[in-house]
Amino acid sequence: MSHIVDRRLNAKNKSAVNRQRFLRRYKDHIKKAVSGAVSKRSITDIEQGEKISIPSRDLNEPVFHHGQGGHRENVLPGNKEFTSGDKIQRPPAGGGGGSGGSGASDSGEGEDDFVFQISQSEFLDFMFDDLALPNLVKRQLVGDADFQRHRAGISNEGNPGQLNVVRSMRSAHARRIALTAKKRRKLKELKAQLEEEQAKQDILYDARKVKALEEEITDLEARIKRVPWLDTFDLKYNLHVKHPVPRSKAVMFCLMDVSGSMTQATKDLAKRFFILLYLFLQRNYEHTEVVFIRHHTSAKEVDEEEFFYSRETGGTIVSSALKLMHSIMEARYPTSEWNIYGAQASDGDNWNEDSSVCQEVLCDEILPLVQYFSYIEITQREHQALWHEYEEVKARFPEVFAMEQITDAQDIFPVFRELFHKQTHRQAV
Repeated sequence: MSHIVDRRLNAKNKSAVNRQRFLRRYKDHIKKAVSGAVSKRSITDIEQGEKISIPSRDLNEPVFHHGQGGHRENVLPGNKEFTSGDKIQRPPAGGGGGSGGSGASDSGEGEDDFVFQISQSEFLDFMFDDLALPNLVKRQLVGDADFQRHRAGISNEGNPGQLNVVRSMRSAHARRIALTAKKRRKLKELKAQLEEEQAKQDILYDARKVKALEEEITDLEARIKRVPWLDTFDLKYNLHVKHPVPRSKAVMFCLMDVSGSMTQATKDLAKRFFILLYLFLQRNYEHTEVVFIRHHTSAKEVDEEEFFYSRETGGTIVSSALKLMHSIMEARYPTSEWNIYGAQASDGDNWNEDSSVCQEVLCDEILPLVQYFSYIEITQREHQALWHEYEEVKARFPEVFAMEQITDAQDIFPVFRELFHKQTHRQAV
């Protein structure tokens, strides 16, 4: 029996079907390894590929084999040590298992865990599997429209690739019937007359009449054959028309606290969360815009580079970011055209009188207009006034507002999946 492994690359420069089948089969192992890798990586290499290790015990294939007992004969080619009747000793247990847990041994054998490399694209696929923007709905068309082609009947003109063979042959058949129906009826009558004349005996047989009938039949058959089998008039083409379709346009507001109370470690955790969010949006939503807002005592809209790498700091007034978000929403993102999302990261520190202002801005101005707003608090201390104000917000808007706490890097990916998991939120069609 021969085993053939197909290692050819397909048109998309990915692994061939064997690799794709393997990734599907061991999806749970790979997702678990990816989840662990995200929390251990630095910010700069969070989206690179990864080496995945699968225990050898999980790679066993189900097989059919003979049960206990019975008599069997095996042919083992290449044997130079044993002859018929010899008994093969079972290898001693222990040692060389490849998975640890046993002492040193001078005998025995086993297998190491299976290790393979997944690409950057595959890594991101597994990292963002089963994630989606909550409550995403389709809005009216704005700007470049998306179109879908729909069947719209049959046309007499078109290109060869749209030719409808069945309709064309049906049209040709109908045309031939219409053009030759009278001639075929006449031909049928003449053939019946010819049979009658040929059946007459002796004196009643008229050779000249028979010849005339045969000539007329021959002429009529030739005239019928001159009708073309397929004419250009018969050609029918499938007609397709383009219909504009609404597309899901979304904007994500990323609000990050960069005040003096945010230590460098806390800022790094916030950046990790927003990098995951940014990669997720870039990979899964072509028409999604991202607005970056940094704030301390005042808020400012910045670009991606400044958002992640600027070292500006100051005091803490969280409501400045929320107010700036609302003003940008009103100026650039009308709710009739955009799905609006917000994500905020902070350590929970805020100017004492400002936390209640944050609640008012969220409840009165932002949450009635957005599809979803998530807040993560990065702290190991007891929650302060801002968290308690946001708990009241969550009680009023449980479907739109979500909040989670992060204490270290291990929490980031689980919290991210909890906030954007498909099954935790109702998806609009």
